[in-house]
Amino acid sequence: MSDEALYRQILDNSSEVHFMLECGSGRLLYLSPAAGRRFGYTLEQAQQLANGLIKDLPARLERFAAGDQSRLRVRRELDLPHAADGRMIPVDVESVLVLNELGSAVAVTGTIRDASERYEWQQQQKKFASMLSHEFRTPLSTIDGAIQRLEMTGAHHDEATRKRYTKIQTAVDRLLAMLDEYLSPERLASIGRKRQANEISPLALLETAADQARARRANVRVEVEGMPQWLRCDPAGMRLCLDILIDNAIKYTADNTAITLIGKKATEGGIEFAVSDQGDGVPPDEIDKLFEKGYRGRNAAGIAGSGLGLYMARAVVDVHGGTLTVENFSESGKKFRIWLPIAS
Repeated sequence: MSDEALYRQILDNSSEVHFMLECGSGRLLYLSPAAGRRFGYTLEQAQQLANGLIKDLPARLERFAAGDQSRLRVRRELDLPHAADGRMIPVDVESVLVLNELGSAVAVTGTIRDASERYEWQQQQKKFASMLSHEFRTPLSTIDGAIQRLEMTGAHHDEATRKRYTKIQTAVDRLLAMLDEYLSPERLASIGRKRQANEISPLALLETAADQARARRANVRVEVEGMPQWLRCDPAGMRLCLDILIDNAIKYTADNTAITLIGKKATEGGIEFAVSDQGDGVPPDEIDKLFEKGYRGRNAAGIAGSGLGLYMARAVVDVHGGTLTVENFSESGKKFRIWLPIAS
């Protein structure tokens, strides 16, 4: 079998749609059988569709000829109608210019992938995020309105009571801000998929988290050793992780229990952040389940929560190429540890 026949057989049996189109005429030179199996298209039907989709091809070729190398390979997200019933199917189209010996584009080749499963997943994530935000926001709005009324009408109350009003208002404001920043449909839909490259000072990250936590727990310490000056990460994502771990430590320990935030070089390379406390440890039979979506342990009875915090924290750490684990201390207490690689 010749190399050409072998390559043709590979393309013909692929589950993805492969195509080649001539630049000058716009004629489809090849369309793999998967186009018929997945979208119901023959070569002739696909040609009619292609005529409408390549209207921007001349501009692409002109930009490439002028030196714009970004036009060599282009990825697009489209909705294509199924040839048989007309239902719209979300697809990813990736195309590459085929060049001759002079470096001029003579054809376009590429692949078309059915993105229905990814689209459905995104829609479910957005629906879930909207529901979650609504379920949290409704009681918070009720508390917010009630505490504002108490502050407005409680000028005659003693100082300790007014301080409690202020503490409640501060907590409500913080939770509403977290809803806006972290639990928007777009934010939750992005969790576990990709991160935005950025840099932040690890020391500043820990100090800021500790300062915010001290409004709820006075005894919050920061211990740092050998940390790099800058860390490449998604700063908002890492702040979310630390907020979740600190919030758990506060909720599941007594008011006088110290909480320690640790930042240091990891023994296996990379760096680690940790949140430790001397409260009760995690039951051994629950450690493997703790990061599952919606899971709440036996000690969560009577404590407000959704079982989503640790799941979201681990998802963010995962897309940084790191790990999030928990371990119990031999005497008492536990440590949640974030490990992150450092780019060389």
